[in-house]
Amino acid sequence: MFTIEQLKDINAKVYLLGALLADDFSPDFVKYLSTKGQIAIDSQGYLREVRNEKVYARDWSDKKEILKNVTFLKANELEMEILTGYSDTKKAAQQLFDWGVKEVILTFGSLGSVVYDGKTFYRIPAYVPSEVVDATGCGDTYMTGYLYQRSKGAGIEESGYFAAAMATIKIENMGPFDGTKEDVENRIKTSEKILPRL
Repeated sequence: MFTIEQLKDINAKVYLLGALLADDFSPDFVKYLSTKGQIAIDSQGYLREVRNEKVYARDWSDKKEILKNVTFLKANELEMEILTGYSDTKKAAQQLFDWGVKEVILTFGSLGSVVYDGKTFYRIPAYVPSEVVDATGCGDTYMTGYLYQRSKGAGIEESGYFAAAMATIKIENMGPFDGTKEDVENRIKTSEKILPRL
């Protein structure tokens, strides 16, 4: 578990909390960091439970206490249903927003993504890859691209497009993303797009 003491001298605009397991970041820790900067969370690790060396999906017991301090939350289609009980994108996004998340990011792999800010459902396309080589880390890549753009002052839709294109470039290659900003911008202009349904 991370402690407040460990990060008290670390200052940032955005703190991305990528938990491996639900107890990596306590509610008090997240609340403290939210006084220093914006909190971004990928829900994946918060929904994992390890029993007898096997990983199981489960709901996140502290979610309401933590989510009220979160600016950006990313969840895929399975995670959004575990978190909210809804398989409907709009209902799930609205529930997460009602719990306090400012920007709800819901990803659907090759079917695109949706970002909801309490007013607008932004439909973000998936960019069709030339081939699928390594899908590991695509969610992390998406979140990194989104937060990079938002921290530079880009709007929600522009940030979503950038994140999706970045994830597509990553999936075409083994290992972590190693492209450039220009590669991402070119992908946005030239690739076939698939828009998500709402």
